Parts: sequence; C-alpha cells; structure tokens
Amino acid sequence: MVRAIAFVIGAGFALVLAIALYGSVAGLITDPPAPTAEEEFHLHPRPANLRSDGILGKFDKQQLQRGFQVYKEVCSACHSLRFVAFRDLEGIGYSEGQVKAIAAGYENIPTVNPDTGEPATRKGVPADRFPLAFANDIAARAANNNAIPPDLSYITRSRHGGADYVYSLLTGYKDQATYKNAEGKEILKAFPDLKTPNGLHFNPYFANLNVAMPPPLTSEGQVQYADGTKPTVNNMARDVAAFLVWAGDPNLEKRHQYGFFAVIFMLISAALAYGAYRNVWRDVKH
Repeated sequence: MVRAIAFVIGAGFALVLAIALYGSVAGLITDPPAPTAEEEFHLHPRPANLRSDGILGKFDKQQLQRGFQVYKEVCSACHSLRFVAFRDLEGIGYSEGQVKAIAAGYENIPTVNPDTGEPATRKGVPADRFPLAFANDIAARAANNNAIPPDLSYITRSRHGGADYVYSLLTGYKDQATYKNAEGKEILKAFPDLKTPNGLHFNPYFANLNVAMPPPLTSEGQVQYADGTKPTVNNMARDVAAFLVWAGDPNLEKRHQYGFFAVIFMLISAALAYGAYRNVWRDVKH
C-alpha cells in the first residue's frame, strides 16, 4: 500500500514537471525572447590573413619587427608584456647588440639599491622581462577610466578569434550614432537606451559593444616604419596582431614543422603496416 501511494505521488510530481516543461518550451516557440543588442550588432572578427595562419604557417620576421614597433610606441603606454623577455626578441630577427640596445632603452626596471636596501630603478638588460605599464592595479584603474588594461603576452591565445580579434578590435571603432548592421538596422533606433556611456567607446567587435580603450591607432603615419612599409591603420593593426601571436606562441613554427613530419611519419607507418599485413596473410585463403 505504501509503495502504491509513493508511486502515485511520484507519478503526479513527474506529470507536474512535464506540464511545466511543456509550457516553458511552448512559450519559447510561440513567443521567443527579443534578441539583445549584442546578438544583433556584435560582429565576429574579420580575418587578419597573417602568414602564421594555418597548419603550415610561418612568421614574417619583418612584420613581427614592425608589430613590435607598434607595441612599443603605441600599446606599451597602457598594456604590459610581462611574460616576454628582451632576449626573446632575437627570435624575431634582432641581433644580440640590438636586443641590448632595446633593453637599455627601458630605464625603469625595478631593483634594490645594494647599499641602502631601498627600491630603485636601473636600465634593462636582455635577461629582464618587459616592465609593467603601471605600478599596480590602482594606478592602472586611475589612468584608464576604472578599467585595467589586460596584459598582452597571451592575448591572442586567451581571446576567441586570436589575432583576428585583435586586428578587428583595433580597426573596428565606429560612430554609434550612424552605425548599422548588415541588415541596415540602426542600433540607436532599435535600442534607444543603449547609447555608449561617457568614457567608453563603441566597438561592435567587443563583447558588450562598449570598450574602455579609446582607439589606439587613429591615423596613417602614427608609426614610421623603417622598412618603408606604408603605416596605414590596417597595416599597423595587422602587424601588432602578428607580433602578439609570436609573443604568445614563439614556438609556433617548430610546432607546425613537428606536426607536419609527425603526419608524414604516421602515413608511412600506416603504409608499411598495411604492406606487412598483406604479406603475412597472402597465402591464407578466405
């Protein structure tokens, strides 16, 4: 008797849950929720078309050096590169002497005065890592509208889209008042209350459409390339994206090479194994 009552109670409970689930699903089908502004106006990253893309991609060292120049002259004012050492720059084609000169150009490397024990600074040496852009998070927030600029060492590995995201973000700032999506819909007409707050900047490639970082690359010639490449905003954005790919994965070329040879090895091994199989079983009648 007790089991029968328990069964009836359980069946009733399951029936109530099924009815509730049906009502929820039917409601979503007949009256789906209105799309959000992010769903309608957020854009997926545009391809940067770097030489390092793809399974056989390789770095263009001249492009990496241009990208480092953009980082040093523009991005380093707010963004750190704290997991990269100066000596790593030899990997993008700089000589040992050039690396020493680049490191010595940073005169604010924290150290300790050996005589007094007080904090001090010194010139950089190749073994040092790039110094932080700000002393701490409080200083970073104070200088950036209460936002902390992310470290760029692994930005292309930690953001969906990688280099494409960086390239698109840097070149994707728009005037919100006139911005339309691919369907021709104006964002402020569709969402009148979505006006970008003061201190933020409209960028459809950013997740919530408003980013604290002002446009860092604003005009052609902002950086003067030594190799004669035209310093357009697109070229500067693409070059720094390429450099940040290298910063986050300096062994990319080796991984691609090892992967290629591993695939060739497996194909040869499979062919030999199949040949051995046919040889062992050649006299066996089916």
